[in-house]
This record gives sequence, C-alpha cells and structure tokens, in this order.
Amino acid sequence: MKVLLINGSPRERGNTFRALTEVAQAIEAEGVETEIISIGKQAVQGCIACGMCGRTGGRCTFRDDLYYRVWRAIKDGIDGLVIGSPVYYGGPNGSLCALLDRVFYSLGADLRFKPGASVVVCRRGGASAAFDRLNKYFGILNMPLVSSQYWNLAYGQAPGEVEQDEEGMQTMRSLGRNMAWMVKRLNVREEGHPEMESPLRTNFIR
Repeated sequence: MKVLLINGSPRERGNTFRALTEVAQAIEAEGVETEIISIGKQAVQGCIACGMCGRTGGRCTFRDDLYYRVWRAIKDGIDGLVIGSPVYYGGPNGSLCALLDRVFYSLGADLRFKPGASVVVCRRGGASAAFDRLNKYFGILNMPLVSSQYWNLAYGQAPGEVEQDEEGMQTMRSLGRNMAWMVKRLNVREEGHPEMESPLRTNFIR
C-alpha cells in the first residue's frame, strides 16, 4: 500500500516539507509506503478547460515534468493522498492549486474513494481558510477525508521553525496514523467502492 504526499511549497525542504515528513514517518511506521513530490520553483500551468484529458485517457494536454511525476505516481497505484501547502494571502500556494486543478480533473477516476487529507503551515493567520480550500478537492471526488486530533495545521516561518510547534507536530503524527489505518481498512484498489449513479449536471442558466 502507498500514500502519495504533495509538497506545495517552492521550498523543497522548508516547513511544509517538514510537516509532511512527520506525517510520512507516522504512515511508514504502520507499514504503509510513502512518496513525497515537491512542486519546486518552476512556473506551473493551470487548467484551461480544454477537455483533452477526457479524450486521452486522463492525460493532460500540457506535458510538463511536474504533472507527469504526479500522474505516474497515481497511475502506478496509490491508496491515499496528502496535500501540503504554506499559506499565501489566506489560501494555498497558487502554483499548487494550478497543479491540483489539472490533477483532480484529469485523474478523478483514479482518485475516487481513496482517503485524502490536507496539511497547511502558516506564520500566523489564514490556516483554516487554506485548509478549507484544499479539502474541497477531496469532497468533489467521493474521497473520504482523513482527520486528526485537530485541524491539520502547524505554525512556523523560518526554516525548521515548525518543529517547535509541538502540538502541530503531534497533529501530523496523528494524521499519519489515521491515514494508514484508513487505507488499510478501505483497501479501495482491491475491495472496490460503492456503486455510483451517472452524474446529473444541472446549470442555473436555461
């Protein structure tokens, strides 16, 4: 079994990475494999709603390496997903959201019913708003939301400062254990998931 963690910070070894590492270590302690992919500092193309992924088997028309690293990890088979981001202006990193819009739109069939969780790191404020924004990705794909003992957030600004947030680090470990527990019991890849109705799309303009 495997859980993919996406580090949505341009600082590959910053506080968001440190928080996700705490989650990953707790997951691995329960016998579940993990992989962390960092988005890095390069510009990230957003979704342009071209619909090409629907005609290419869930493959985005843009051929950037970052998207395909995530694409390959998901296609190879994951059992859970954790998304981490620093807080920018009360929300997640824009580059991360640009990537996630493409990933969730093109790979929805591969992510449905697999447990998901988000992690946010901030200096002072905006954590709950960023946390809410990231959790909306899971809610649209029938992905069970993995919780912890608190909202999945931690505080820190200077590199490594997040480690001083003892409650935050404990929350990350709690999240990791809960994620491992849930992927083992759901085992979506082998056990399948509930039958889905054909989606009905209702517009407000007739």
